[in-house]
Amino acid sequence: MSFPKIKAAVASGAALALILTGCSSGSGSGSELAGSWDEIVTAARDEGSVTIYSTHSPDNLEALKKAFEAEYPGISLTYVRGTDADILPKIEVENSTGSGVADVHMTTDAGWISRSLETDYSAEVVAPAIENPEYDAAESVIEDKFFLTSATVFGLGWNTTNVPEGLSTPDDVLNPRLQGKVGIQNPNGIATYVDMYRKIDVDYGADFLDRLVTVKPRVYPSAVAITQALASGEVWAAPMAASNIVTEQDKGAPVGFALPEKPWGVPWYSHVLASAPNPNAAQLLADFLLTPAGQAAISADYLSVLPDVPGTGVPGSTVTAQDVELGDPDTLDPESVEQFQAEWEQKFLR
Repeated sequence: MSFPKIKAAVASGAALALILTGCSSGSGSGSELAGSWDEIVTAARDEGSVTIYSTHSPDNLEALKKAFEAEYPGISLTYVRGTDADILPKIEVENSTGSGVADVHMTTDAGWISRSLETDYSAEVVAPAIENPEYDAAESVIEDKFFLTSATVFGLGWNTTNVPEGLSTPDDVLNPRLQGKVGIQNPNGIATYVDMYRKIDVDYGADFLDRLVTVKPRVYPSAVAITQALASGEVWAAPMAASNIVTEQDKGAPVGFALPEKPWGVPWYSHVLASAPNPNAAQLLADFLLTPAGQAAISADYLSVLPDVPGTGVPGSTVTAQDVELGDPDTLDPESVEQFQAEWEQKFLR
């Protein structure tokens, strides 16, 4: 199967509780960014902690924590996992009040990234790993601030106990037998999901959303929740399952995953926050994220920003995160996202 360059957008979910691991770092150390990279590493060890806010998979964030702390003993990594709808307001409040907790922030929201470039939310990233030719900084870094970190591709997911024949095309999800057993994401407050719905309404066949309504799908706040529902058998099929379903498959969960002819994907971009209480540890984490060890952790069963990282990517494909484009921010402004949400609710929540 060919794998065309995927046009992504951005999204995140709604009503979700943050998953907090460890303790937040409070108001920060008040330290400043050191000079040379060696001095930054030394200063990062003195800071002793770093916090990242991210919409990435909890399993991958936990793997990142373990890998980073193994590489840099004495520097603890705290991650806060949530949807963009949860996290973006926190970033804005921390910046405006000068009470930063997060040091690094990872998001898929193309509209927010574009708008934030006109603010002082971000610091210049100086991580040496960006200069790795295999990373391709010209393709992967936005205005020396946002750096491509990982990507996911969405496809067809199913519970193998209840759908032993699997799914081959998006239309397979529309089988009347699956009525009430199909899981979909609520795009509320998540521009990425808005972009996703717009794309599959075309790429999955004309008026796919109108046809999807007929199977009375169950609504979930995020792709992570859908993966869990598929693994437990709460739902049997999903037209937009994330590739991390492969992680559950490896754990023995009865789930399957396949890419449709026109898959949709979304990249994660990270930035070091100007309000970071640990600016040196933030740069160290940014650098680690772009190393093979960092990618093996954060991009396991997702798309890596580096080639040939074991455990990453889509089986049978050489696609990397650079093949997944960020969405068009001009179509993801708050007003158009809100308008789409209202139309979506009329269709799926009435």
